[in-house]
Amino acid sequence: MGSGSTARPSPADLAAAQDRTIPDVIGPGLRVLFCGINPGLYSGATGRHFARPGNRFWPALHRSGFTPRQLRAEEQEELLGLGLGITNVVARTTAKADELSAAELRAGGRELVDRVDRYRPRVLAVLGIGAYRTAFGRPKATIGPQPERIGDTALWVLPNPSGLNAHYTLDALAAEFRVLRAAVADG
Repeated sequence: MGSGSTARPSPADLAAAQDRTIPDVIGPGLRVLFCGINPGLYSGATGRHFARPGNRFWPALHRSGFTPRQLRAEEQEELLGLGLGITNVVARTTAKADELSAAELRAGGRELVDRVDRYRPRVLAVLGIGAYRTAFGRPKATIGPQPERIGDTALWVLPNPSGLNAHYTLDALAAEFRVLRAAVADG
């Protein structure tokens, strides 16, 4: 299955996607660099971030006002024109984020700091409180703005948009994204 394809990946495509990496959607001077935990197998098979149907990243992004319409995963490059990007704490794909070790998350956090130092987004928004706590050694971190910075880049934690995150409805997720959007608009 090619990265430009929009067909649903087969079970064989998904199995073959284990441990793949997909390119970041990134450039210098972004307003917000959204950071997932790591790509799932569906994303690995399609080459697109947050590609699994049911992932709420794209609807939350639109409902919060970051995008003028709801983009699809295959339109991810359009984010750059809006001053937005996507990366991950850990680059390799897995079936579930809990397959990542704490050491892997910490190493990914160090690589993420290097990426932020290189591209200098205004805000790095990590999508997942548990991954943020482990990757950055902040066990008491909460959702929202963080007191630490990476150089001039502010840190923010948002809930994981995976459909598996039952703690947040789409409306509640969009509300958290909206708080970030308002802070970025004010800053």
